[in-house]
Amino acid sequence: MNKVISTLLSLVCFLFPNLTALSIKTEVPVLPAAPAQVGDDCIHFMKTGSSDAILIESNGHFALVDAAEDADNPRGFDNLVFKGHELEVLAYLKAHAADANGKVHLDFILGTHAHSDHIGGFDTVILDPDVTIDRAYLKAYESSKIREYELENWDNQEVYDQMVNALAARDIPLVRPDETPFTLGDFQVTILNTDDPESPEKVGENDNSLGVLLEKNGTKIFLAGDMDDYSGDETRYAPVIGKVHLLKVGHHGYSGSSSETFISTLLPDACVITNDGHNVDRKTLARIVRICRHRNVYITGNESGVLAVIGDGGAIDYYGQIFNDVS
Repeated sequence: MNKVISTLLSLVCFLFPNLTALSIKTEVPVLPAAPAQVGDDCIHFMKTGSSDAILIESNGHFALVDAAEDADNPRGFDNLVFKGHELEVLAYLKAHAADANGKVHLDFILGTHAHSDHIGGFDTVILDPDVTIDRAYLKAYESSKIREYELENWDNQEVYDQMVNALAARDIPLVRPDETPFTLGDFQVTILNTDDPESPEKVGENDNSLGVLLEKNGTKIFLAGDMDDYSGDETRYAPVIGKVHLLKVGHHGYSGSSSETFISTLLPDACVITNDGHNVDRKTLARIVRICRHRNVYITGNESGVLAVIGDGGAIDYYGQIFNDVS
């Protein structure tokens, strides 16, 4: 019976994507709250509105991919007045990654691309005296390749400079990423989209977004950042990534990412969308549900954050309500 219902829901999604996508998501039961002890290998998808802050934990090692939107508005633009989440990210790190003395050690931090909803909070994290960081991965921001609209209306350069200057102030090595795998605890980590194809056409900074592939004993997780397919990144990397067990959906579930080819190739068993539910693009959500033929799509705003716990046998358990204790 469940299979019949699932098939009917997939058909309805296909025929009426705008009508059904978000209503189907609301039928998914709220995830259970995480227990006190959840295992050694976890990915914490924080609740930070329409922005990314992802803590990777493995066998006593920690790394932070993106650090959420900040409250800074260096150019004083009305369109850049956002709620900042940088203090919430810092509080979460101290609550979940600190040692007995309240000190946080991160093996690495990684900024996927120079947009404030991804790297805006990093200067706050980097400059905090209770946080030490071994190294930082960040592509160079090349404004000459970015569309005029972003240059004139967004603070890409400013948030990039704030992060780089904070790293220099703390004497943290800045590493220009390549695609050579390395380890973090039990995970093998591979950073993708480290080189940009030469093209005379200017792009949005999302097109430069890094993706992070995590692998453990055959279990594969892909954190897509804001990767899109405007210059073919999703098409190019889909066969490299292959089938995954968990996908952090690109660009907060907005249009422009999660193409048919990309989702069909990765065919994730579950997805996490870093956003508030009412902001997710309905057609994008419907496409994911239709292709994957399941409703295992967890939205951080709906769940008050999502925790994925990866067992040694490859199974992934999901929990919500991880951000309730962060003020």
